[in-house]
Amino acid sequence: MSSNDPRPEDQLPETPLDHTPSPEGPSTGKRLAAEALGTFVLVFGSISAALFAADFGIGAGGTSLGIGFVGVALAFGLTVVAGVYAWGPISGGHFNPAVTLGLAAAGRFPWKDTVGYIIAQIIGGAVGTSIIVLIGLSGPDGWLSRARASGFASNGFGDQSPGGFGIGAAIIAEIVFTAVFVLVILGATHAARGTKLAGLAIGLTLTLIHLASIPIDNTSVNPARSIATAIYGGGDALAQLWVFIVFPIVGGLIAGFANRALFDRAR
Repeated sequence: MSSNDPRPEDQLPETPLDHTPSPEGPSTGKRLAAEALGTFVLVFGSISAALFAADFGIGAGGTSLGIGFVGVALAFGLTVVAGVYAWGPISGGHFNPAVTLGLAAAGRFPWKDTVGYIIAQIIGGAVGTSIIVLIGLSGPDGWLSRARASGFASNGFGDQSPGGFGIGAAIIAEIVFTAVFVLVILGATHAARGTKLAGLAIGLTLTLIHLASIPIDNTSVNPARSIATAIYGGGDALAQLWVFIVFPIVGGLIAGFANRALFDRAR
């Protein structure tokens, strides 16, 4: 073992949860299926909240019936909590290419397995938004066309930003918020210093990130989520998609390498 290799006690457990895997561990197929299913739940649940419930209308007395930014932020956090506790024991519960690459950069996940995980995550997310489209086909007259015309909850900057923020703001936000997210994951799931409540800590962190950054660029920190919505978000969403693929990954890699140098380096 070289001096740059992480120590055995610093290796990430198969999952942040306390469980006893079988001697062989889950097969590759099971792990990829878990990643696809977890990403599906994340995208389907959170984007459904954004499209169906965020701005549902006004009820009696002028009270809003929508869940707003706060509700959407909670939806993202809750779906991650559910996925981590349900399928984390199988795959580790990444559900996000930036997380997978960040864990690899930190020495907590094999680089050779990253491509399969990322493909599974993208497929799971795309299935999630595709089912939303199927629901929309039977929705109120014009609902689906309006949802697509408004970007289908895609990420964006400039005219596509909820708050009118430019590309520079989107780049900085995606790098910094993704790095924070990955650092929390690495700390909460550490074999020696982690916590059995890692799933809750991770979900609450994602909620906080959305509360802070939805007005900036509709919050990505997850290329699979961004790809899934851009598929149906139209030309502007697709044209700006590269920002929400590249810079969350940059943030995840920065966090992974920094965590390894600061906290997991052999003393």
